Amino acid sequence: MSLRVTIASLTLRHPIMLASGILGTTPSMLIKAYKSGASAVVTKSLTINPRNGNPNPVIVELRYGLLNAIGLANPGVENYLAECLEVKDDLSRIPIVFSIAGTKIEEYVEIARLISERGLGRALELNLSCPHVQETRLFTEDPKLAAQVVKSVCDVTSLPVFVKVGLSTNLIDVVNAVVKHGASAITAINSVRAMVIDINAKKPVLSSVYGGLSGPAIKPIALRVIYELYENFSIPLIGVGGITKWQDVVEFLMAGASAVQVGTAVYKRGFRVFKELVRGLQRYMEKEGLKDVRDLVGLAH
Repeated sequence: MSLRVTIASLTLRHPIMLASGILGTTPSMLIKAYKSGASAVVTKSLTINPRNGNPNPVIVELRYGLLNAIGLANPGVENYLAECLEVKDDLSRIPIVFSIAGTKIEEYVEIARLISERGLGRALELNLSCPHVQETRLFTEDPKLAAQVVKSVCDVTSLPVFVKVGLSTNLIDVVNAVVKHGASAITAINSVRAMVIDINAKKPVLSSVYGGLSGPAIKPIALRVIYELYENFSIPLIGVGGITKWQDVVEFLMAGASAVQVGTAVYKRGFRVFKELVRGLQRYMEKEGLKDVRDLVGLAH
């Protein structure tokens, strides 16, 4: 039985990756996630300068998911790369995808250039859709802007460029634009802009008012987006949004994803999630008599 999948130039041992924003704050955590069973790991989104993010509270646990408004807190790309170089030998054996974010096209380009020069990553994932950072979210609302940033990044790197999109009214137009300008894969979807109100305090819970909803509540939406993108594009798709059990993995593959990313489930249940999902996927394939996991991709169409 083969669980191997290929996304652009990345060949993964199975389709289940660590999503950005969860545990990717340090290189050592990425290594631990891979050793615990993830097939590839995505860093927390890196910006050109260090960011403190939003003041607390920035996370609310809900019975149907997680609401966060971290605000892209990170040490900045140069500091993060310096940490990576300290464990370069270990990282070189891991499919690591660098998530990058910015407020201007020039920032995405500079970050991509720095990462590519260090030779540490296997791919880049452009976060064009952070729901709680207005400047970043604008990229996924405008097809022309999205196309410009993808083309500009592709001009300075030989790494595959994944584009992480969120919900927008013109999603098909945005994806069409980035595919035409060099995207190697589409990651869908980002967390969904949402909020919670404290009825005793009579005000929003999050300091930033709005945050990004992830977890089981958004799974049907993410699944619909992957299904719709598969109907319209031949580019590899990476599904993310509310994957907590192996049945969710199978659904996303059948909708058209070649791989999936897991975030909230890792936050809530720890590293054991990866092996649980892989074992469930294997048992399902055995029951169905499937020899290659790629035979599941798009099967529901």
